[in-house]
Amino acid sequence: MKTIFLVDDSATILLSISNILAKAGFATEKAASGEEALKKFQSGVKVDLLMTDLNMPGMNGIDLIKEVRRLPNYRFMPILFLTTESQQSRKMEAKAAGASGWIVKPATADELLNTIKLVLR
Repeated sequence: MKTIFLVDDSATILLSISNILAKAGFATEKAASGEEALKKFQSGVKVDLLMTDLNMPGMNGIDLIKEVRRLPNYRFMPILFLTTESQQSRKMEAKAAGASGWIVKPATADELLNTIKLVLR
């Protein structure tokens, strides 16, 4: 079973996405902030994919990706952004930081799962 790490400051988003993923057969790890997520990565959490929001108080998603990519065990792990922003400049910034893909909220369960399956190949 693949494990997906969800990072979002919205408890509603964390709950709804983790429910979608559970129904599709994925395990989830969750954090409500970039800082909380980074601590879990630094302690060696075992996950197959990181899915993070962009706009969060404190450490945003781009800063989180930069920090996670510095950790040897996570250099090549797929990372998806899940955000309300769709500007090309933000996508380029995320890609430069190490994001593998981008999902614009609100996404349907099918959009979410299809994108996850693409990056987990």
